[in-house]
Formats: sequence, structure tokens, C-alpha cells
Amino acid sequence: MTILRRLAVGAAALALAGLGVVGIGQTPASAAPNFQVPFACGVTVTAATFSGHNPPNSVDFQKSGITGMPVLASAAGKITRVANEGDTSYGRWVEIDHGAGWTTRYAHLNSQTVSVGQQVALGAKIGTAGATGGVTGPHLHYEQRLNGTAQKAKLNGVAVPYYGHTDFTSKNNCSGNPYTPTEVCGAGYSVIDQQALGGAGTTYLLYNASNAGNCVVTLKARSLGTATATSAFLEVEGTARVTDSGNFTYYAGPVRKVAEATCVKWGGSVGSESYTSPFEHCG
Repeated sequence: MTILRRLAVGAAALALAGLGVVGIGQTPASAAPNFQVPFACGVTVTAATFSGHNPPNSVDFQKSGITGMPVLASAAGKITRVANEGDTSYGRWVEIDHGAGWTTRYAHLNSQTVSVGQQVALGAKIGTAGATGGVTGPHLHYEQRLNGTAQKAKLNGVAVPYYGHTDFTSKNNCSGNPYTPTEVCGAGYSVIDQQALGGAGTTYLLYNASNAGNCVVTLKARSLGTATATSAFLEVEGTARVTDSGNFTYYAGPVRKVAEATCVKWGGSVGSESYTSPFEHCG
């Protein structure tokens, strides 16, 4: 019996025994990453699947007020596409390569905050949800692809039901807020001081050396995606205090004031936890 004949007989015997076998010249499929819901920790979204979806096995994430919500990487990887199809197809969309043939796509974005070639961690913000492209309403179109073909999605190990509408609560990036203080305050600002708020969040003081601008922002660390009482304030010595206070999903602020060679008082709160600085940073 030839070697190839023996291999064929052996494979048939394994198949009859109920054991899987990889054919000669074939590569076994790699296990998928533990993909997470592409929204901030604690956010509940509806995963909608349709028999006529294009491509098949895509998921539409739906939620009231979804426009502008941060969209997060559902696994670590490298950004391979940042595209804009205008008023057709995906509209604004992003693709992430996770290795071993796996990619994810995020479409109909309101904005994109990454660039091609950028490495992103699990839970990194890649854009905001919207209604660009060929859509009738705001939602996030999402795909998990293996070697270019959309697969039936799993989120944190749980299979998304096909076909229907199923709520999922995100466990993505539960260790942090999708925003950074410099992102909130804007280009040119750097953190010069910060104060933790008992685990509920952190208040930051930032400074822009080019224009002597001060900026205060309070980032939440709990109840992310849910509107809760949060505040940030900034007071330049000799002037009235400016405060941003209300029920916010991720942060309060930015509060900005120019203070060159003048002391400032700053602080903020999340729930019952608060901080107020003395007048300081006077240089």
C-alpha cells in the first residue's frame, strides 16, 4: 500500500471514529479572539441580526441615542482600513486586523479617531457611532471576519442569536473610561495635576503652554455609559468660578480659562466624591 493510500485510509478511519482530521495541505482554523461588545463597559445595546443582511452574519447594534457614543475595539489589533464611502454602503468605517485571519469591521460611524497602521488595545476608542452611508437610522454595523468571510458573531464567548434582537451588556474596557483628559480638552493641553475621587473617577488639571490656557475635566470610572451626577470647575484667582455640572455618561468638562502667572483653584465630583484644590499652580 502506498504512503498516500495509507494516509487516506487512516483519515477515513479517524472520521468513522468521530475524530476530526485536517486534510493534507490544509491549515486548521485558528481560534477567534475573545471578542467583546464594541461599546464602553456597562453599556447595554441590542444586537440585531437579519436573514437578508449583507454580508450574511453581520450584526447591527441598536440603542436609543447611539449617535456620538464611543465605539471601541472588540479585540486588540492593527488598523488596516479607515475609509469613507460617503452616502453609500458602509459610510465611514474602520477595519481591525487581529491576526490569524481574523478581522472586525465597524461601519456607519459618525467619526473615526484612528489611522491606518495604528496598533490598538482591546477597548481602545476607534470612533463614534452614527448614521453615515446607506442607512435609514443610526446604528453600528459590525462584522467578525475569518479570512475575509463574515462569521456568526460571538461576544465575550456568547453566540449572538440568529435571527432576532438580543440585548448584550458590554464588559469591554471595564477597567477604564474610553476618553482621555487630553482628548477632552483638546490639542496642546497636557496634564499637570490630578486627583482621584475615591475610585469613582478622577479630576484632571491640564495646561496649554502656547496660550496659557487651563482646562479641567472629570472622567468617570463607574457607571460608564449611564448618566450620573458629575462635575468639573475652574476658578482663576480674582475671577468667577466656571462649572460644568450635570448628569453625564463619561465626563464633565472641559472647563477652560486663561491664567498666565495667576493662581487657579480647580476640582470636580462624581456622585458624592468630590475634590477642591487650594489656589495653586501660580507660575
